[in-house]
Amino acid sequence: MTNIAILGFGVVGSGIAEVITQNSEIIKNKIGDEINIKYILDLREFPDSPFADKIVHDFNIILNDDEVSIVAEAMGGLHPAFDFSEQALKKGKSVVTSNKHVVAEKGDVLLKTAAENGVRYLFEASVGGGIPVLRPLGTCLAANKINEINGILNGTTNYILTQMIDFGKTFEVALKEAQMKGYAEANPTADVDGIDACRKICILAAIAFGKLINPSEVSTVGISNIRLNDVKNASEAGYAIKLIGQAKDINGKMSVSVAPRLVPNTNLLSKVDDVFNGILVNGNASDDIIFIGKGAGKMPTASAVVADIVDIAGRPEIKNQQWAQADKNDLVPSDDVVSAYYVCTTSSEDAVKSAFNEYSALSLKDGEFSFITPAMKKSAFNEMASKIDVISSFEIL
Repeated sequence: MTNIAILGFGVVGSGIAEVITQNSEIIKNKIGDEINIKYILDLREFPDSPFADKIVHDFNIILNDDEVSIVAEAMGGLHPAFDFSEQALKKGKSVVTSNKHVVAEKGDVLLKTAAENGVRYLFEASVGGGIPVLRPLGTCLAANKINEINGILNGTTNYILTQMIDFGKTFEVALKEAQMKGYAEANPTADVDGIDACRKICILAAIAFGKLINPSEVSTVGISNIRLNDVKNASEAGYAIKLIGQAKDINGKMSVSVAPRLVPNTNLLSKVDDVFNGILVNGNASDDIIFIGKGAGKMPTASAVVADIVDIAGRPEIKNQQWAQADKNDLVPSDDVVSAYYVCTTSSEDAVKSAFNEYSALSLKDGEFSFITPAMKKSAFNEMASKIDVISSFEIL
């Protein structure tokens, strides 16, 4: 029997308990062992829960019980989730988590701590919820040099953009609807400002390139400034606007960013709508591979956490990948990244001709002129764009 403890009994934590209980026989048949929930840590009491007798309020009870070999961290936030995870690993307990905040900022530390103590640290559910992407990226695609990852990594923002694209709703209307449906929090900052997507692309980049870049070092732009006119212009030109987390290998260095980008309709990511996530991975041997599914939700996320528990219980000897901390020498300066751009301006076409050497006109209506530039360095684009009155601009994927 493998004894586990769950830290946090909110949406994900309660889902973990349900999946283990409902699928206990399936799990036992797969690994030849029973997963037993011995403790659930939470500040609250749950008298009406079938797991009420497992609730404890002191983490030290879990930490000092040698029978507990796996800890599932489902608390959210950086602290005390990181502290509890680190202590558990040092005590010889493997840790699994869905906490992207901890993995994106402290994943390198926790992986090193796990290795030093002969245990494992897994976090499949931290990116894509129930979509299996981290393990395939780290194992099934291990023979590849990963060239580029582009991902729709946040279901809330993708739902909002889908409403704008398909139904002509403004950002404000689509956001309010997302909140009413429970897709967006009352304070949607982490979603609409790209913070959530940033943490996830940092994790994907670390698995692909072996180095963890701190989210604070990543250029991150959200979706709150996307106008309905831009959505219409993009659609008419054969593009869909999506919030894309991007990690690229450029001559051995990393370029990592999050921003709204125009995705051509020929790209599979342009068809990933509503609350779905999509992650497109390009390898030098595999070419393009896409992972699509619901990127959040109680049971899909819990499913991924429990899969990590099952993996450890069945194969405790497997070693984790180790990450180094990325420094400035590992990163491509954002000004040097090459891309084509969509631009909308109130300046005349003559002014655009004067500022830009080349461009492809899209539309001229209501006093706004939109066009697409050739591929160029960001520094060159910024210099040219400074010569006209820009309303909005987005990179082309």
